[in-house]
Amino acid sequence: MSKVNQKAIADQLGISRATVSRCFTNHAGINATTRAKVFQLAADMGYTHIESRSPNVKNAKKEANFNVLICSDTEEYFREDYNSPGEQILVGVSEYAQAHEIRVDVDFIPPETSSLDDPVFDKIKSLRARKNRGIILIYPFADTIVRDLSLKYPLVSLVDQLEHESIDCVDVDHCSGISMVVDQLVEKGHKRIGFYTREYAITASWSFRRYSSFMEKMARQRLIIDPLDIIGIFPHTFESVTAGIDHAFDRTRDGVTAWVCAADHQAYDLIEGFDRRGLKVPQDVSVTGYDGIQRENATSSLTTIEIPFRAIGMTGAERLASRIRKRFGGSQHVYITGKLQEGETVTSPRS
Repeated sequence: MSKVNQKAIADQLGISRATVSRCFTNHAGINATTRAKVFQLAADMGYTHIESRSPNVKNAKKEANFNVLICSDTEEYFREDYNSPGEQILVGVSEYAQAHEIRVDVDFIPPETSSLDDPVFDKIKSLRARKNRGIILIYPFADTIVRDLSLKYPLVSLVDQLEHESIDCVDVDHCSGISMVVDQLVEKGHKRIGFYTREYAITASWSFRRYSSFMEKMARQRLIIDPLDIIGIFPHTFESVTAGIDHAFDRTRDGVTAWVCAADHQAYDLIEGFDRRGLKVPQDVSVTGYDGIQRENATSSLTTIEIPFRAIGMTGAERLASRIRKRFGGSQHVYITGKLQEGETVTSPRS
Protein backbone atom coordinates (compact mmCIF):
# COMPACT_ATOMS: atom_id res chain seq x y z
CA MET A 1 0.00 0.00 0.00
CA SER A 2 1.43 3.36 -1.04
CA LYS A 3 2.29 5.88 1.63
CA VAL A 4 -0.40 8.47 2.35
CA ASN A 5 1.19 11.90 2.39
CA GLN A 6 0.83 15.33 0.83
CA LYS A 7 2.71 14.28 -2.32
CA ALA A 8 0.24 11.43 -2.88
CA ILE A 9 -2.65 13.89 -2.55
CA ALA A 10 -0.98 16.32 -4.96
CA ASP A 11 -0.31 13.59 -7.54
CA GLN A 12 -3.89 12.33 -7.48
CA LEU A 13 -5.36 15.82 -7.90
CA GLY A 14 -2.81 16.92 -10.46
CA ILE A 15 -1.61 19.91 -8.43
CA SER A 16 1.71 20.82 -6.86
CA ARG A 17 2.93 19.59 -3.48
CA ALA A 18 3.30 23.24 -2.45
CA THR A 19 -0.39 23.88 -3.17
CA VAL A 20 -1.41 20.97 -0.96
CA SER A 21 0.84 22.22 1.83
CA ARG A 22 -0.62 25.71 1.58
CA CYS A 23 -4.14 24.30 1.86
CA PHE A 24 -3.28 22.86 5.27
CA THR A 25 -1.61 26.07 6.45
CA ASN A 26 -4.47 28.38 5.39
CA HIS A 27 -2.41 30.25 2.79
CA ALA A 28 -4.32 33.28 1.52
CA GLY A 29 -3.57 32.46 -2.12
CA ILE A 30 -5.54 29.18 -2.13
CA ASN A 31 -9.20 29.43 -3.09
CA ALA A 32 -11.90 27.64 -1.12
CA THR A 33 -12.76 25.17 -3.90
CA THR A 34 -9.18 23.86 -4.18
CA ARG A 35 -8.90 23.63 -0.41
CA ALA A 36 -12.17 21.66 -0.25
CA LYS A 37 -10.95 19.15 -2.85
CA VAL A 38 -7.70 18.66 -0.94
CA PHE A 39 -9.47 18.18 2.39
CA GLN A 40 -11.99 15.77 0.85
CA LEU A 41 -9.32 13.59 -0.76
CA ALA A 42 -7.19 13.73 2.41
CA ALA A 43 -10.15 12.43 4.42
CA ASP A 44 -10.82 9.66 1.86
CA MET A 45 -7.15 8.60 1.97
CA GLY A 46 -6.98 8.68 5.77
CA TYR A 47 -4.51 11.56 5.90
CA THR A 48 -4.81 14.15 8.67
CA HIS A 49 -2.75 17.25 9.26
CA ILE A 50 -3.51 19.57 12.16
CA GLU A 51 -1.05 22.42 12.48
CA SER A 52 -1.45 24.51 15.61
CA ARG A 53 0.76 27.56 15.82
CA SER A 54 0.98 30.44 18.23
CA PRO A 55 -0.04 33.51 16.22
CA ASN A 56 2.35 36.43 16.16
CA VAL A 57 1.22 39.79 17.46
CA LYS A 58 0.21 41.06 14.04
CA ASN A 59 -1.99 38.07 13.29
CA ALA A 60 -3.39 37.86 16.80
CA LYS A 61 -5.26 41.11 16.24
CA LYS A 62 -7.09 39.48 13.34
CA GLU A 63 -7.91 36.28 15.21
CA ALA A 64 -11.60 35.32 14.93
CA ASN A 65 -14.16 33.75 17.18
CA PHE A 66 -16.91 31.55 15.75
CA ASN A 67 -20.46 30.94 16.86
CA VAL A 68 -21.93 27.76 15.40
CA LEU A 69 -25.73 27.73 15.44
CA ILE A 70 -27.42 24.40 14.75
CA CYS A 71 -31.12 24.46 13.86
CA SER A 72 -32.16 21.15 15.38
CA ASP A 73 -33.76 19.62 18.42
CA THR A 74 -31.04 18.06 20.57
CA GLU A 75 -32.94 14.75 20.67
CA GLU A 76 -32.86 14.54 16.87
CA TYR A 77 -29.24 15.67 16.66
CA PHE A 78 -27.95 13.09 19.13
CA ARG A 79 -30.18 10.16 18.14
CA GLU A 80 -28.29 6.90 18.56
CA ASP A 81 -29.56 5.04 15.48
CA TYR A 82 -28.41 7.63 12.95
CA ASN A 83 -25.20 9.65 12.87
CA SER A 84 -26.16 13.28 12.48
CA PRO A 85 -24.70 15.04 9.40
CA GLY A 86 -24.39 18.17 11.55
CA GLU A 87 -22.20 16.30 14.00
CA GLN A 88 -19.81 15.32 11.19
CA ILE A 89 -19.80 18.86 9.80
CA LEU A 90 -18.88 20.13 13.24
CA VAL A 91 -15.81 17.88 13.23
CA GLY A 92 -14.50 19.75 10.19
CA VAL A 93 -15.24 23.14 11.75
CA SER A 94 -13.48 22.08 14.96
CA GLU A 95 -10.41 20.84 13.13
CA TYR A 96 -10.01 24.15 11.31
CA ALA A 97 -10.55 26.08 14.54
CA GLN A 98 -7.97 23.94 16.36
CA ALA A 99 -5.39 24.50 13.64
CA HIS A 100 -5.87 28.29 13.77
CA GLU A 101 -6.51 28.74 17.50
CA ILE A 102 -10.06 29.97 17.03
CA ARG A 103 -12.59 29.73 19.82
CA VAL A 104 -15.87 28.06 18.81
CA ASP A 105 -19.14 28.41 20.73
CA VAL A 106 -21.89 25.95 19.75
CA ASP A 107 -25.60 26.47 20.43
CA PHE A 108 -28.78 24.70 19.36
CA ILE A 109 -31.74 26.67 18.02
CA PRO A 110 -35.15 24.90 18.08
CA PRO A 111 -36.56 24.60 14.51
CA GLU A 112 -39.72 26.48 15.48
CA THR A 113 -37.71 29.62 16.35
CA SER A 114 -38.49 32.37 13.83
CA SER A 115 -37.02 35.59 15.25
CA LEU A 116 -33.88 36.96 16.90
CA ASP A 117 -36.21 38.35 19.57
CA ASP A 118 -36.87 34.82 20.77
CA PRO A 119 -35.56 34.23 24.34
CA VAL A 120 -33.34 31.40 23.05
CA PHE A 121 -31.01 34.02 21.54
CA ASP A 122 -30.88 36.02 24.78
CA LYS A 123 -29.22 33.01 26.41
CA ILE A 124 -26.33 33.05 23.93
CA LYS A 125 -24.11 35.55 25.72
CA SER A 126 -21.23 35.17 23.27
CA LEU A 127 -23.29 36.80 20.49
CA ARG A 128 -23.24 40.09 22.38
CA ALA A 129 -19.50 40.45 21.84
CA ARG A 130 -19.51 41.18 18.11
CA LYS A 131 -15.85 42.11 17.68
CA ASN A 132 -14.00 39.68 15.37
CA ARG A 133 -16.94 37.30 15.54
CA GLY A 134 -18.77 35.43 12.81
CA ILE A 135 -21.49 32.81 12.63
CA ILE A 136 -21.72 29.41 10.95
CA LEU A 137 -25.24 28.10 10.37
CA ILE A 138 -25.79 24.33 10.22
CA TYR A 139 -29.14 23.23 8.73
CA PRO A 140 -31.77 25.59 7.26
CA PHE A 141 -33.01 28.46 9.46
CA ALA A 142 -36.09 30.65 9.21
CA ASP A 143 -35.66 33.36 6.56
CA THR A 144 -36.13 36.14 9.11
CA ILE A 145 -33.30 34.81 11.29
CA VAL A 146 -30.88 34.51 8.37
CA ARG A 147 -31.72 38.01 7.17
CA ASP A 148 -31.32 39.65 10.58
CA LEU A 149 -28.11 37.77 11.43
CA SER A 150 -26.56 38.70 8.07
CA LEU A 151 -27.05 42.39 8.88
CA LYS A 152 -25.08 42.07 12.12
CA TYR A 153 -22.40 39.42 11.58
CA PRO A 154 -20.28 37.80 8.88
CA LEU A 155 -22.32 34.72 8.04
CA VAL A 156 -21.66 31.38 6.35
CA SER A 157 -24.34 28.74 5.86
CA LEU A 158 -23.31 25.11 5.52
CA VAL A 159 -26.60 24.32 3.81
CA ASP A 160 -27.87 26.51 1.01
CA GLN A 161 -30.40 29.16 2.06
CA LEU A 162 -32.35 29.57 -1.17
CA GLU A 163 -33.70 33.03 -0.40
CA HIS A 164 -30.38 34.53 0.69
CA GLU A 165 -27.97 34.54 -2.23
CA SER A 166 -25.91 37.35 -0.63
CA ILE A 167 -24.47 35.15 2.13
CA ASP A 168 -21.64 32.64 1.77
CA CYS A 169 -22.68 29.01 1.46
CA VAL A 170 -20.75 25.74 1.41
CA ASP A 171 -22.74 22.67 0.43
CA VAL A 172 -22.67 19.40 -1.47
CA ASP A 173 -23.18 19.42 -5.24
CA HIS A 174 -26.79 18.18 -5.20
CA CYS A 175 -27.04 17.95 -8.99
CA SER A 176 -24.09 15.60 -9.47
CA GLY A 177 -25.25 13.34 -6.63
CA ILE A 178 -28.78 12.92 -7.96
CA SER A 179 -27.34 12.37 -11.42
CA MET A 180 -25.25 9.48 -10.10
CA VAL A 181 -28.15 7.67 -8.40
CA VAL A 182 -30.47 8.09 -11.40
CA ASP A 183 -27.74 6.78 -13.72
CA GLN A 184 -27.35 3.80 -11.40
CA LEU A 185 -31.08 3.05 -11.59
CA VAL A 186 -31.25 3.48 -15.36
CA GLU A 187 -28.27 1.16 -15.84
CA LYS A 188 -30.21 -1.46 -13.86
CA GLY A 189 -33.14 -1.08 -16.25
CA HIS A 190 -35.50 1.21 -14.32
CA LYS A 191 -37.67 3.55 -16.38
CA ARG A 192 -40.47 4.59 -14.03
CA ILE A 193 -38.72 6.29 -11.13
CA GLY A 194 -40.41 8.29 -8.37
CA PHE A 195 -39.10 11.00 -6.06
CA TYR A 196 -39.80 10.90 -2.32
CA THR A 197 -39.32 13.57 0.34
CA ARG A 198 -41.35 15.20 3.10
CA GLU A 199 -42.04 18.61 4.59
CA TYR A 200 -40.14 20.01 7.59
CA ALA A 201 -40.79 22.73 10.16
CA ILE A 202 -38.17 24.85 8.38
CA THR A 203 -38.21 24.73 4.58
CA ALA A 204 -35.57 22.19 3.57
CA SER A 205 -33.68 23.97 0.80
CA TRP A 206 -31.59 20.85 0.16
CA SER A 207 -34.77 18.91 -0.58
CA PHE A 208 -35.78 21.42 -3.26
CA ARG A 209 -32.27 21.35 -4.73
CA ARG A 210 -32.38 17.57 -5.03
CA TYR A 211 -35.91 17.61 -6.44
CA SER A 212 -34.98 20.10 -9.16
CA SER A 213 -31.85 18.05 -9.92
CA PHE A 214 -34.03 14.94 -10.23
CA MET A 215 -36.38 16.62 -12.69
CA GLU A 216 -33.45 17.84 -14.79
CA LYS A 217 -31.77 14.43 -14.85
CA MET A 218 -34.97 12.62 -15.78
CA ALA A 219 -35.48 15.04 -18.66
CA ARG A 220 -31.91 14.45 -19.84
CA GLN A 221 -32.58 10.71 -19.70
CA ARG A 222 -35.83 11.32 -21.65
CA LEU A 223 -37.86 9.53 -19.00
CA ILE A 224 -41.46 10.58 -18.46
CA ILE A 225 -42.47 11.55 -14.91
CA ASP A 226 -46.01 11.06 -13.68
CA PRO A 227 -46.78 13.99 -11.30
CA LEU A 228 -48.35 11.50 -8.89
CA ASP A 229 -44.95 9.81 -8.56
CA ILE A 230 -43.55 12.95 -6.90
CA ILE A 231 -44.17 12.84 -3.14
CA GLY A 232 -43.60 15.53 -0.53
CA ILE A 233 -43.12 18.55 -2.82
CA PHE A 234 -45.79 21.18 -3.49
CA PRO A 235 -48.48 20.64 -4.59
CA HIS A 236 -48.27 16.94 -3.75
CA THR A 237 -47.67 17.05 0.01
CA PHE A 238 -49.11 14.98 2.84
CA GLU A 239 -50.11 15.69 6.43
CA SER A 240 -47.92 12.93 7.85
CA VAL A 241 -45.01 10.67 6.97
CA THR A 242 -47.36 7.68 7.13
CA ALA A 243 -49.68 9.22 4.55
CA GLY A 244 -46.77 9.85 2.20
CA ILE A 245 -45.56 6.26 2.54
CA ASP A 246 -49.11 5.00 1.90
CA HIS A 247 -49.12 6.94 -1.36
CA ALA A 248 -45.67 5.65 -2.32
CA PHE A 249 -46.93 2.12 -1.69
CA ASP A 250 -49.93 2.71 -3.97
CA ARG A 251 -47.73 4.19 -6.72
CA THR A 252 -45.37 1.21 -6.46
CA ARG A 253 -48.32 -1.13 -6.90
CA ASP A 254 -49.23 1.02 -9.93
CA GLY A 255 -45.84 0.49 -11.58
CA VAL A 256 -43.09 2.60 -9.99
CA THR A 257 -40.02 0.35 -9.80
CA ALA A 258 -37.60 2.67 -7.95
CA TRP A 259 -37.69 5.65 -5.56
CA VAL A 260 -35.06 8.36 -5.26
CA CYS A 261 -35.24 9.77 -1.72
CA ALA A 262 -33.95 13.25 -0.89
CA ALA A 263 -32.18 12.01 2.27
CA ASP A 264 -31.06 8.78 3.89
CA HIS A 265 -33.42 9.05 6.86
CA GLN A 266 -36.32 9.35 4.40
CA ALA A 267 -35.10 6.24 2.57
CA TYR A 268 -34.96 4.27 5.81
CA ASP A 269 -38.50 5.39 6.69
CA LEU A 270 -39.71 4.37 3.24
CA ILE A 271 -38.00 0.97 3.35
CA GLU A 272 -39.45 0.21 6.78
CA GLY A 273 -42.88 1.41 5.65
CA PHE A 274 -42.79 -0.79 2.57
CA ASP A 275 -41.73 -3.78 4.68
CA ARG A 276 -44.72 -3.30 7.01
CA ARG A 277 -47.01 -3.21 3.95
CA GLY A 278 -45.54 -6.36 2.42
CA LEU A 279 -43.12 -4.88 -0.14
CA LYS A 280 -39.51 -6.03 -0.05
CA VAL A 281 -36.53 -3.84 -1.00
CA PRO A 282 -34.94 -4.39 -3.49
CA GLN A 283 -36.84 -7.49 -4.66
CA ASP A 284 -40.10 -5.60 -5.25
CA VAL A 285 -38.84 -2.02 -5.51
CA SER A 286 -35.47 -0.25 -5.40
CA VAL A 287 -34.74 2.69 -3.06
CA THR A 288 -31.84 5.17 -2.98
CA GLY A 289 -30.93 7.77 -0.35
CA TYR A 290 -28.68 10.80 -0.13
CA ASP A 291 -26.15 11.62 2.65
CA GLY A 292 -23.99 8.53 2.94
CA ILE A 293 -24.95 7.67 6.50
CA GLN A 294 -25.55 3.96 7.03
CA ARG A 295 -27.92 3.11 9.86
CA GLU A 296 -26.39 0.62 12.28
CA ASN A 297 -29.50 -1.56 12.65
CA ALA A 298 -30.41 -1.54 8.95
CA THR A 299 -30.90 -4.99 7.45
CA SER A 300 -29.36 -3.90 4.10
CA SER A 301 -26.76 -1.32 3.19
CA LEU A 302 -28.33 1.67 1.46
CA THR A 303 -27.43 2.84 -2.03
CA THR A 304 -26.75 6.52 -1.45
CA ILE A 305 -24.51 9.52 -2.08
CA GLU A 306 -21.73 9.99 0.45
CA ILE A 307 -21.40 13.66 1.37
CA PRO A 308 -17.95 14.92 2.48
CA PHE A 309 -19.33 16.56 5.63
CA ARG A 310 -15.91 17.06 7.21
CA ALA A 311 -14.63 18.91 4.13
CA ILE A 312 -17.79 21.04 4.12
CA GLY A 313 -17.17 22.00 7.75
CA MET A 314 -13.51 22.86 7.20
CA THR A 315 -14.22 24.85 4.04
CA GLY A 316 -17.08 26.72 5.73
CA ALA A 317 -14.83 27.66 8.63
CA GLU A 318 -12.17 28.90 6.22
CA ARG A 319 -14.75 31.02 4.40
CA LEU A 320 -16.00 32.55 7.66
CA ALA A 321 -12.47 33.46 8.74
CA SER A 322 -12.01 35.17 5.39
CA ARG A 323 -15.32 37.06 5.72
CA ILE A 324 -14.36 38.30 9.18
CA ARG A 325 -11.13 39.68 7.77
CA LYS A 326 -12.92 41.22 4.78
CA ARG A 327 -16.44 41.96 5.99
CA PHE A 328 -18.01 43.29 2.79
CA GLY A 329 -16.28 41.19 0.15
CA GLY A 330 -18.26 39.36 -2.50
CA SER A 331 -20.18 36.27 -1.41
CA GLN A 332 -19.19 32.78 -2.53
CA HIS A 333 -21.08 29.55 -2.97
CA VAL A 334 -18.83 26.47 -2.83
CA TYR A 335 -20.23 23.08 -3.89
CA ILE A 336 -18.29 19.90 -3.09
CA THR A 337 -18.94 16.70 -5.01
CA GLY A 338 -20.10 13.58 -3.19
CA LYS A 339 -19.61 10.02 -4.37
CA LEU A 340 -21.88 7.06 -5.03
CA GLN A 341 -22.08 4.31 -2.40
CA GLU A 342 -23.47 1.18 -4.03
CA GLY A 343 -25.52 -0.71 -1.46
CA GLU A 344 -28.02 -3.55 -1.37
CA THR A 345 -31.24 -1.59 -1.92
CA VAL A 346 -31.02 -1.40 -5.73
CA THR A 347 -31.44 -4.19 -8.25
CA SER A 348 -32.98 -4.68 -11.69
CA PRO A 349 -36.78 -4.35 -11.84
CA ARG A 350 -38.95 -7.39 -12.22
CA SER A 351 -39.99 -8.04 -15.80
